[in-house]
Amino acid sequence: MLRRLDKIRFRGHKRDDFLDLVESPNASDTECSDEIPLKVPRTSPRDSEELRDPAGPGTLIMATGVQDFNRTEYDRLNEIKGHLEIALLEKHFLQEELRKLREETNAEMLRQELDRERQRRMELEQKVQEVLKARTEEQTAQQPPKGQAQANNGAERRSQGLSSRLQKWFYERFGEYVEDFRFQPEENTVETEEPLSARRLTENMRRLKRGAKPVTNFVKNLSALSEWYSVYTSAIAFTVYMNAVWHGWAIPLFLFLAILRLSLNYLIARGWRIQWSIVPEVSEPVEPPKEDLTVSEKFQLVLDVAQKAQNLFGKMADILEKIKNLFMWVQPEITQKLYVALWAAFLASCFFPYRLVGLAVGLYAGIKFFLIDFIFKRCPRLRAKYDTPYIIWRSLPTDPQLKERSSAAVSRRLQTTSSRSYVPSSTPAGLGKEEDAGRFHSTKKGNFHEIFNLTENERPLAVCENGWRCCLINRDRKMPTDYIRNGVLYVTENYLCFESSKSGSSKRNKVIKLVDITDIQKYKVLSVLPGSGMGIAVSTPSTQKPLVFGAMVHRDEAFETIFSQYIKITSAAASGGDS
Repeated sequence: MLRRLDKIRFRGHKRDDFLDLVESPNASDTECSDEIPLKVPRTSPRDSEELRDPAGPGTLIMATGVQDFNRTEYDRLNEIKGHLEIALLEKHFLQEELRKLREETNAEMLRQELDRERQRRMELEQKVQEVLKARTEEQTAQQPPKGQAQANNGAERRSQGLSSRLQKWFYERFGEYVEDFRFQPEENTVETEEPLSARRLTENMRRLKRGAKPVTNFVKNLSALSEWYSVYTSAIAFTVYMNAVWHGWAIPLFLFLAILRLSLNYLIARGWRIQWSIVPEVSEPVEPPKEDLTVSEKFQLVLDVAQKAQNLFGKMADILEKIKNLFMWVQPEITQKLYVALWAAFLASCFFPYRLVGLAVGLYAGIKFFLIDFIFKRCPRLRAKYDTPYIIWRSLPTDPQLKERSSAAVSRRLQTTSSRSYVPSSTPAGLGKEEDAGRFHSTKKGNFHEIFNLTENERPLAVCENGWRCCLINRDRKMPTDYIRNGVLYVTENYLCFESSKSGSSKRNKVIKLVDITDIQKYKVLSVLPGSGMGIAVSTPSTQKPLVFGAMVHRDEAFETIFSQYIKITSAAASGGDS
C-alpha cells in the first residue's frame, strides 16, 4: 500500500500533455538547453480504478488525500509555468530593445573604432618599450662610477630645490601682477535706458548746470582779465605774466597757479570761507522742486528744458561743424591761411631754438590777450577789419548754412534759365507790374488762380507768399477724413484760401470771402497745453460751427494779417454802401 502511494506521489504527467517550453516561439536554443523539462504528475487509469474500487486496498479518506495532493502540485506547476512564460517574454522584449539601441548607436562602428584604438595603443606601447630599451642600453654604456653618480644626483637635487624656491618666491612677489596681464574676452554690457520723465529731465539739466559752473566761472574770470574789469588786478596779472615769459618761467607760473587753486579748494572743503573772483558771483535762487504738478505745468516744464537743451546742442553743433569745415577745405581761402600759418610755425620750430620760439609765442599771447583783445572789444569796427581769428571764425559756415547756400544757388540758376527761356507777351496797358506778376504766381500744384478758381489778379499777399502751414478743422463734418485736413493757408486781397496737401480734386480746397466772415478770433484747440494756443477760428453764415485753422506756428502773424485785411475790406464795403 505504501509503495503504491509513493509511486502515485512521485509520478507526474506525461510529456505529451504540456507544450514544451523549448518549442515556444519566444524561446531560443540557449534559453532552455540547461533546464529540465517539467512534468505534471498524473495518475494512471489503473491507479484510479484502484482508488475507485471499494474492495481495493486502502480507505476512501486516503484516496481523497492523494487527489488533493496531486491537485496542489498541479497548481504549483501551472504557477511556475506562468512565471517562466513571463520571464521569457520580458527577455524577448529586452532583446528587441537591445537590437534597436544597437542600430541607433551604431555599435559596430564603435567596436571597429575601439579595435583600431587598441591596435594603435599596442603599437605605441611597443615603440615606447623600444625607446626605453635603447635608453637603458645607452645609460648602461655611459654610466659613470658610483661615487660620481651620487655626487651628480646630489647636485641635481640641490639645483632642483633652488629652482623651486626661486619660482615660489617669484610667484609670491609678482604672481598677482602677472595675472593682471592675462587676456580675457571683453564683456559687452548693455546699459539700461531710463524712461522719459519730466522730473528726471529737469534734474539732469540742473546737474549739468552745476557741473559746468566752475568752467563758466573760470571763463568769466579770464574774460574779465582781458576786458580790464578790475584795472589793478589786470595790471598785476599782465606784469607778472610778461616777467615770467621774459625770464622763461611761464610753465612754472601756470603749475604754481594750479597748485594754489587746489590748495584753496582743500581749505574750502575743510570749511574755510574763501572766495576769490574777479567777477562777483551772483547767487541764483534755487527753486525747490514741486511734488504735485498739473499736466500743463509738466508740459511747460518739458518745453523749457527741451528749449534749453536745443539751444545748447545747437551751439555745440555749430562749433564742431565750423572746426570740421575749417579742416575739410570747405572754404579754401580760409583754410589756406591756416595752412600757411602751420607751415611758418613748422619752419620756425626747425630753424630757431625753442627758447626763442617760446619767448615769441608767449609775448604775442600776452599782448594779444591783455591789450589787443581789449581794444578790439571796445572798438567793434576795428575788430571786424583787422582781427584775423575773429574774422575767420565768423566766416566759417555751418552745415545748415551750406545747405541754404546750395539751395539758393540752385534757385538762382532756375530763375536765370526760366527768365532766359520766357518770352514776355503783350500785357494790357491797364495792368501794372504787380498785377502782371500776380498772374503767374503759382503754388506747388499749379497756378494759384486755377487751383482756387479765382480771377487772375488775385494773388497771395507779400506776407504769406509761401503760405502758412496749418490744419483745417471742420466741425460740421463727421467723417475723420473730412474733419481734419492738412494744408497751407493763403490770404489775398479779397479771399482766405486753404489748399489741401492731399492730392485729388479741388473740392478739398477751401475758399472764404473776407466779406462773408462774421467773426474771427484766436483759438486754443487743446486746453491742456500751455499758452494761448496755435489756432484761428473763423465764423461764416454757411457753417454752423466756426472753421478752425490749427497747428499754426506763425499764428499771431497770420491773425494780424487776416484781421487787418478783413477790417480793410469791411470798411471799404461800408464806405461804398454809404455812398
